[in-house]
Amino acid sequence: MPTVSALGALVALVMAIFLILKKVSPAYGMLAGALVGGLVGGADLSQTVSLMINGAQTITTAVMRILAAGVLAGVLIDSGAANRMAETITHKLGETRALLALAIATMILTAVGVFVDVAVITVSPIALALAKRSDLSKPAILLAMIGGGKAGNLMSPNPNAIATADTFQLPLTSVMMAGIIPAIFGLLLTYFLAKYLKNKGSTVSTQEVIEVEQQHLPSFASALVAPLCAILLLALRPLFNINVDPLIALPLGGLLGALCMGKIRYANSYAMSGLAKMAPVAIMLLGTGALAGIIANSGLKEVLIEGLKLSGLPAYLLAPISGSLMSLATASTTAGTAVAANVFSSTLLELGIGSLAAAAMIHAGATVFDHMPHGSFFHATGGSVNMPIQERLKLIPYESAIGLIMAVISTLIFGVLGF
Repeated sequence: MPTVSALGALVALVMAIFLILKKVSPAYGMLAGALVGGLVGGADLSQTVSLMINGAQTITTAVMRILAAGVLAGVLIDSGAANRMAETITHKLGETRALLALAIATMILTAVGVFVDVAVITVSPIALALAKRSDLSKPAILLAMIGGGKAGNLMSPNPNAIATADTFQLPLTSVMMAGIIPAIFGLLLTYFLAKYLKNKGSTVSTQEVIEVEQQHLPSFASALVAPLCAILLLALRPLFNINVDPLIALPLGGLLGALCMGKIRYANSYAMSGLAKMAPVAIMLLGTGALAGIIANSGLKEVLIEGLKLSGLPAYLLAPISGSLMSLATASTTAGTAVAANVFSSTLLELGIGSLAAAAMIHAGATVFDHMPHGSFFHATGGSVNMPIQERLKLIPYESAIGLIMAVISTLIFGVLGF
């Protein structure tokens, strides 16, 4: 297998970032970056293409599981189950704890399998109404939802966890459980930062408040069936050594949920809708795999390892650092996690880092910079509360702080303490 220079890998990353900033599709941006990086790094055209294809092939099993997860996502979103869960949680916690309610509601929606940006968009009408009634600023409610979503994403069966579990050949539930304690710290920091911002920034106007229709939503109990069934099926492996692959567990949970909500006749339309939501992620991951194929066969790994050695820092820091850097490059938790895991998994295992520890720290590290402006998450979340881009940019340090605390806690648990 030809080796690409470290310069070539850096050129691949820079080119991908540049093209994504220019609004090129992330999949095409990463494909083009990988191609240019391979050629600059010393490989010829056929060798570069071979590295890209081999890299994409390593991600195909994760892509299949992500497409299957579309059934669960479609059921949760299109049936109204996600809306019902969000509305019930915020109502139970009340307006006096509105920011905590928004953070917890978004965390739970993301944790049960809704995309983090979709979770924010789902909760945003409730957030706008609460903000108007409680006199909260837009930055406060948006940060509460984003931070809650980040926390939920760390312990969810979402594409980022699937990609990590697949690369390290771990049960999906193990990766999800590894994120629980860091997620709790992320939720707590989110609440305090959101409270700090409650009187800072723009406010919600009356015209922006959209009341959520309740009459067509399922009951709270039936809304919980789909995610609970999926998680219970996944939990059979660590609990009883019965292996139900996410390829089966996630869509089956969604179908059982649709049945219990009395909406099984809409199952196909839910599945089609979920597939439409997952398809862009699956396509992006193929581009991610191509980019990872170039970086994995480059000298960049050695540069990072030597840098850690010279600094005197422990080897396990390669996991959260690589996750953070790749999420910075791709502005995506899923892409950042997938690239870092594919590129550095073998190196981390050779350095004596356990597979679950490495997976958990990479996953947490990928939440530090996944909200950068060259990604869709930045714009989708800002648009959910009609926030101008200049004000949306001011939230980046707070979002990074939430991701950082989760990465630090994960590193303390799995790196320093060695669990």
